[in-house]
Amino acid sequence: MSNYFQRPSFNQYPVVKNLLIANIVMFVLTLIIQSTQNYDLSGILGLHYYESGDFKPHQFITFLFMHANFWHIFFNMYGLWMFGQILENYWGSKKFFTYYMICGIGSGLTQQLAWYFYLHHDPAFIAIPHDQIAQITNPIIAIGASGAIFGLLLAFGMIFPNVPLFIMFIPVPIKAKWLVIGYGLYELFMGAYNSAGDNVAHFAHIGGIVFGFILIMLWRKRGKTY
Repeated sequence: MSNYFQRPSFNQYPVVKNLLIANIVMFVLTLIIQSTQNYDLSGILGLHYYESGDFKPHQFITFLFMHANFWHIFFNMYGLWMFGQILENYWGSKKFFTYYMICGIGSGLTQQLAWYFYLHHDPAFIAIPHDQIAQITNPIIAIGASGAIFGLLLAFGMIFPNVPLFIMFIPVPIKAKWLVIGYGLYELFMGAYNSAGDNVAHFAHIGGIVFGFILIMLWRKRGKTY
């Protein structure tokens, strides 16, 4: 078996370890503050639409450490643990952290573009007086590390394209490259469809994939990726 898939000690993956700890701590802290102070930290740490009165630049980073519920953080952290250790072992901690954060921030930028497109093509929004936009758009928010995790999935699929992966409810293995393509097409469809009641930031997921792809191709062009 390749050394990249050996996990002899979790302490050998400090970035993955610390990201897991940071996300879990923030999730628990959010629950405690919400239950004791009746205050949702997402209001200041989640990513708001840039025209919102609640938008702050730091949210492009802090929104990656906020999660809506147990299953939201569980699946994201499972993806971080599963793919992150292999990629940190392959790239090294510094390069892995750079990649993770660029995918995460890129996912936020992509979601901002999606929000802008949806809102500025909505006749009801266009009719809103300009001085009221900041207040009306305050509830628009994105949270979660999903965009960065999709970036990790993309990297795994590009570096180890033929490694078979199992996903829930599908009893046969799927090569990593096909899983990445399938997930990407699904997210693109769901984001474009924009069904009512769908509160998933699909374009943030696509942003993580796109920024990850661009970064890997730049590294390959400069001879920094094996």
